[in-house]
Amino acid sequence: MDFNVKKLATEAGLFLTRAVQFTEEKLWQSEKTNLDPDFENLMVRADSTKHWTEKILRQTEILLQPNPSARIEEFLYEKLDMKAPSRVTNTELLGQHMEDAAKEFGFESPYGSTLVKVGEYERRLGVVEKDFIQTADISFLSPLRNFLEGDWRIISKERRLLENLRLDLDACKTRVKKAKAAEAKAAVVPDFQETRPRNYVLSASASALWTEEVEKAEQELRTAQKEFDRQAEVTRLLLEGISSTHVNHLRCLHEFVEAQAAYYKQCHLHMQELQEELRRVPGGFGRNSNQNEPPPSSEPESASSPVETLTIEEVQAPASGTRKAKVLYDYDAADCSELSLLADEIITVYTMPGMDSDWLVGERGNQRGKVPVTYLELLS
Repeated sequence: MDFNVKKLATEAGLFLTRAVQFTEEKLWQSEKTNLDPDFENLMVRADSTKHWTEKILRQTEILLQPNPSARIEEFLYEKLDMKAPSRVTNTELLGQHMEDAAKEFGFESPYGSTLVKVGEYERRLGVVEKDFIQTADISFLSPLRNFLEGDWRIISKERRLLENLRLDLDACKTRVKKAKAAEAKAAVVPDFQETRPRNYVLSASASALWTEEVEKAEQELRTAQKEFDRQAEVTRLLLEGISSTHVNHLRCLHEFVEAQAAYYKQCHLHMQELQEELRRVPGGFGRNSNQNEPPPSSEPESASSPVETLTIEEVQAPASGTRKAKVLYDYDAADCSELSLLADEIITVYTMPGMDSDWLVGERGNQRGKVPVTYLELLS
C-alpha cells in the first residue's frame, strides 16, 4: 500500500512539474528545447500521412457501403470480433423486385419476360459487386486500418513519451538555472562593517547548500538528457518507417485499381449480354449503340421483292397520296435502295405497290429511297 501511495505521489509530482513547464513555455517564461529540422519534417510528414489515410479510408468505405447504418453495424461486428451477416446489395434487391413483379404480371407478356431478364442480370451485378467489395476490403482497406490502428498508435505513444521527456528535460534545465542563480547570490561576500558575523556564517552555509543543490540538479539534467536522446532516436526510427508505409500503401492502391477495373469490366460484359438478350425478346425495344437510332422494326425484304431493286431512276412520285413526315431519329442507309435520314428534318413520303407496310418511299429534293415507318412522324 505504501509503495502505491509513493508511486502515485511521484506520478502526481511529475505531472505537476510538466504542467508548470508547459504553462511557462506557453507564456514565454521558460525556454523550450527544439528538435532539429529533419526531425520536425519527419513528424509533419507522419501527421500528413495519418490525416490523408483517414480521409481516404473513410471515403472508400462510403463508396463501398453508402448506407451509414450498415457501416456502423459492420463496425460494431468488427469490434466485437464477430462475423457480420451476409447483406443483400441494392442491385440484388432490385433484381429480386423485378423478378417478383414479373411473376405478378405474367411471364408471357413482353413486360414480364423483360423484367425477368433484367432482374436476373441485376442479381448477377449484385454478386459481382459483393466480390469487389470483399476484394477491396482485403487488399486496400485492411492495410490502411492496420496502419492507423497499429503503426500509428505506436508512433503516437512514442511521440507522447518523447514530449513528456522533453518537458522533464526543460524542467531540469530551469532548475539548474535557478539553482546557479541562487548559488551565485549566496556566494556574495557580506560587508563585515554592516553585517554581523552570524549572518556571514549563515550565508556560507546557504552557499554550500546551493552548491549541493546545483550538483544534484545537474545530475538530474544529465539523466534527463540521456533519456530524451534515447527516446528521440527511437521515435526517429519509427517516423522514418513512414516511407515503408507509403510503399505498402502504393502496392495496395494498385491492387484496388485492378479490382475496380475488373469489377467494371465484368459489369460491362453483363450489360452487353443483357442488351443482346433484350434484342431477342418479342415486343422489346432493343437499341443499337446510337441512342438516337433505334433498329429497323422489321427484317429486310427478300431479294425477290421489287422494292429491293428500288433506284432513283425507277421511282416516280404519284400524282396524289404524298405526305409530309418528320424524321424522329438519325438513320444510316443500309444500301443504295434506302435513304439516310437526319433527326427533325421534313421529307416527302408515299407508298408504292407491293412495298412492305413497314417501309415508305422517302424523297428529299432529288434524293429518293426507302425509309422505315418507325423513324417517321406523319404530318397531316
